[in-house]
Amino acid sequence: MIHLDHRDRRPIYQQVLDSFREQIRAGILLEGDKLPSVRELAMELAINPNTIQRAYRELESEGWIASVAGKGSFVCGTPDSDRLELLAQFDTLVDKLLSTGTDAGELIRRIQKGDDDHA
Repeated sequence: MIHLDHRDRRPIYQQVLDSFREQIRAGILLEGDKLPSVRELAMELAINPNTIQRAYRELESEGWIASVAGKGSFVCGTPDSDRLELLAQFDTLVDKLLSTGTDAGELIRRIQKGDDDHA
């Protein structure tokens, strides 16, 4: 589920955060899926439970997950703020491509092809 790289410069909690975000964005983790408990994941990754708790708290504050007392933590889906940030990056990239002479039709075909690939 989560792979930690101890040579990575990012803190461990950040790697956990990024891994969950990426799995949610990619549709590996779906809305309503239950995440492992803090204790289970800490044991699985052989790290301090406080590290997992910190990552879960941040994911919850950003809207990626919701915690239910006595039940666990559950995926909420991709937060609107993340979608808006990704769309802004997309707009910037499209502007750059169009300014280099890329045909708008080519961009549309690629978007439609990508949509077919993800169907």
